[in-house]
Amino acid sequence: MKKGDLLYELDPTPFSNKVQAAQIAFEQAKLSNQQLDAQIAAARANLRTAQFTARNDKVTLDRYQRLSTMQNVSQSDLDKVRTTWQTSEQSVSALNASIQNLLIQRGERDDAHNVTLQKYRNALEEAQLNLAWSRIYAETDGMVSNLQLSPGLYATAATPLLALVSNHTDIVADFREKSLRHTGVNTDAAVVFDALPGKVYPAHVTSSDAGILAGQEQVNGQLSQPEQSTRWVRDAQRMRIHVELDEPLDKPLPTGARATVQLYNSDGPFARTFAGVQIHLVSLLHYVY
Repeated sequence: MKKGDLLYELDPTPFSNKVQAAQIAFEQAKLSNQQLDAQIAAARANLRTAQFTARNDKVTLDRYQRLSTMQNVSQSDLDKVRTTWQTSEQSVSALNASIQNLLIQRGERDDAHNVTLQKYRNALEEAQLNLAWSRIYAETDGMVSNLQLSPGLYATAATPLLALVSNHTDIVADFREKSLRHTGVNTDAAVVFDALPGKVYPAHVTSSDAGILAGQEQVNGQLSQPEQSTRWVRDAQRMRIHVELDEPLDKPLPTGARATVQLYNSDGPFARTFAGVQIHLVSLLHYVY
């Protein structure tokens, strides 16, 4: 398999239906905003009419008040005119409140910042993302192994369905921590694979793990549990390093293949010679076992 190749596909029908439902909801939200725009425009027109009526009623009230001082109109007529003006002012206040309520429902005029549209847009994007995720592609070059998939198989979220073995070779080796005192990045090494007896491959250290599980504290609210040991000299802890071959293998080995790693921590000729003899002896022993 190459990176980007389709591995398998889920039934897209439920995901497509959710995309369509989210698209419809988004379009309905835009129509609702358009309806609110129309209601706001109508309310503002009614407000202008109400303001004009209130001004006319105020002029009439002022005229009746002047006539009342000259006793040319009755008090009841003056009260009726005042009531009419007050009613007009209340209509103006009610229309202002109605417009403000409609503006709150409408939100931002810019669709990109409108809260209602943003909610439905996010739902649509999530549905589209889930539809895209119904097609699973290879994230790296490799080989599919132990394939058990068949049409109609039920898939469960967070449950693996196949194994994609990367073509990248990652060699890990566990050494006693005292053996790694002089080991660092680019330290020379040699690797012997169980599957390739008699061959020694030059390599170098690329990295070392920062820690192991044994050093991780369990925060569980309980008392600590010290390690129990009856040995006079306890077992040495092993730490993990990563090694890379100087030259790639002609044919990649399967994941999980065993190998023996020899480190050249010293530049002294005797130490390097002894280490070289040791790893070559191990490579020859692989012919036997």
